[in-house]
Amino acid sequence: MRFLFLLLITISLPVLAQESIVFGVHSNTAPLEWRNNGVDQGFNVELMNRIGQLTDKRIIVRRKSFQQLVKDVHNPNSDIDVIAVVSPVNIDRQLAQSDPIYATHAKAYTLQGKALINNWADLVGKRVAIKKGAFVEVFLSDHLQNFDRVDVDLYETGFKLLTKNQVDVVIAESFVARRLLPLYPSVRSSSDALIYGAFNFVANGTKAKQMYQINEALRQLKISGEYDQLVNKWFGTGREKVDLTSTDNRLFAFVILVAIISAVGLVYTGFISASLRRHTKALDAELIQRKRIEAEISELSKQFQSVLDGIPDGVTIVNKELQHLWSNDNNIHLLVSDEFYYIDHDVFILRMAVLDVLTSQKSLTADMVYQQQFWQLQIHPIAQEQVVILLAESTEQHRLRQANEEASRLASLGELSAGIAHEINNPTGLIVHAVSLFTAAIKDLTPAASHYQKQNPFWLIAGLPPDVAIDELQHSCGTIEEGSKRISRIVNDLKRYAMPHIADEYTQVCLNDVVQVAQRLTANQTKYHQITLKLSESSPMIKGDAQQLHQVLINLIQNACNACLAEQGAIVIETSIEDDIAILSIKDNGCGMNSATLKRITEPFFTTRRNEGGSGLGLSVCSKIIKEHHGEMQIQSSIGKGTQIRLTFALAQ
Repeated sequence: MRFLFLLLITISLPVLAQESIVFGVHSNTAPLEWRNNGVDQGFNVELMNRIGQLTDKRIIVRRKSFQQLVKDVHNPNSDIDVIAVVSPVNIDRQLAQSDPIYATHAKAYTLQGKALINNWADLVGKRVAIKKGAFVEVFLSDHLQNFDRVDVDLYETGFKLLTKNQVDVVIAESFVARRLLPLYPSVRSSSDALIYGAFNFVANGTKAKQMYQINEALRQLKISGEYDQLVNKWFGTGREKVDLTSTDNRLFAFVILVAIISAVGLVYTGFISASLRRHTKALDAELIQRKRIEAEISELSKQFQSVLDGIPDGVTIVNKELQHLWSNDNNIHLLVSDEFYYIDHDVFILRMAVLDVLTSQKSLTADMVYQQQFWQLQIHPIAQEQVVILLAESTEQHRLRQANEEASRLASLGELSAGIAHEINNPTGLIVHAVSLFTAAIKDLTPAASHYQKQNPFWLIAGLPPDVAIDELQHSCGTIEEGSKRISRIVNDLKRYAMPHIADEYTQVCLNDVVQVAQRLTANQTKYHQITLKLSESSPMIKGDAQQLHQVLINLIQNACNACLAEQGAIVIETSIEDDIAILSIKDNGCGMNSATLKRITEPFFTTRRNEGGSGLGLSVCSKIIKEHHGEMQIQSSIGKGTQIRLTFALAQ
């Protein structure tokens, strides 16, 4: 596994008695850092300084080669304690790591006017700049590349090559790109996120104590709100489209220039007025000169207006009657669209919003939704019965916030699942042991009860005849045993969901064998349905864990059986090979799923069979196992037509 290491630079005075944390660094330009007048600064620098203060540790930075850092982090005797890593979210690690710190992503950038990049297929045949050592390169190392790759040392080098038409596309990390875009106005963002990454601290397993202290410091920063302040300071909104500071400076320069020219005009006007009284004969020449000056001022005014029109965000000034007094016409049509509403789905009516702001004389700021995009709306009162409306797209910030919240939620869910599984296992074991004892006891007591009933025909057990009571007890024991087994299955699913992945245990597995074993283990469920196997003659082999793959296919077969009507269900299981990809497909003609269910089908604890005993962990565990095997799961379903689930894996070399 390869990592992209971020630059962590801290300055601390040597104190002999103070313990230290040594960070290994391999790059002078980490993606989330930059320099100001030669001084390293950024989110990571401030974060590490605060961690050092909270843990009372001295932060030491040692620079080494990439290969040496990889060896050091796996060597318990190394002089390196911790490294920082940004890697694609689908890459697992065996080393100790901190809580998620921040989520990021990379996407495509092209010149203005070029076609948008909708997916990886749009890069075929293009010259694509990739930064060496970046997490983009880590991701591409495990994915087939169908484009002409151009390696660069920095993302900025890629942007320079793009402006010179020496490359067609740059795939860059978003935080760095947002800093570069104001410097390269001919470059634009041309795609949604193509790769998602997560930022963590990583250490050798022997450094568990230090990692625990770092995690405690991180949690303290998050609880106190200081972490959010750092995030807002370095990654806050407003940097995506326009560098507001430089824009303000340019606008201020224009205003100063207009003011100077206006002052010059006033001087000239005074001079002309005085000259009219003294020099009547020079009136025509002075009038021509005045017209020339007015033309210059008008030209500057037009230039100033063009700057305002060039702002990508919508700016509109309206009065109480909603008449547009001025507008740059950017995205203003959204204000009157029926599909433009508040993020909580309340209806947005422009007239009511404007009247509320004018009445209260207080600004309105709200998050809005339009189709699949997110926007921030601001309405500010200005002159009498006039407001200025600002409209800026915030889709990227919203998605980053969602990704960060999802990473934190899943981390907490994994810890909760492991704790619940441990607490439930003990009483479940007692129940199973007791039921086994009761079943054996009832079996031994049955002849004695029959003998005693012959001597005492009126003898009752719990108000029931002995033979009926014995049957009821046996049935109750069977019910308790079945319930305890169901609890055990749910606990095992919870443990499996929270269990870390160990890739070193993978061996070569034949998908045809996985299908045949799963069919035998589900024979009792599938006997009421028509099962068709279409197994590839070339026996697709993949690297994986056979038992885990059995669990995935058994779960999918059981779901297919539950979706089909008895004696009318048809289930087709097929294996095949396409290029270097092994494919396992299971298709049924059951009830199918709607789009809302499809979006949540792999969420933990989500189930449509709650009343029938479903735990909602089956597909979430399957999804986790497939991701651990570096595979993909595609689900297609229609109400009344059935469902097809297609699993793809890389063929074993």
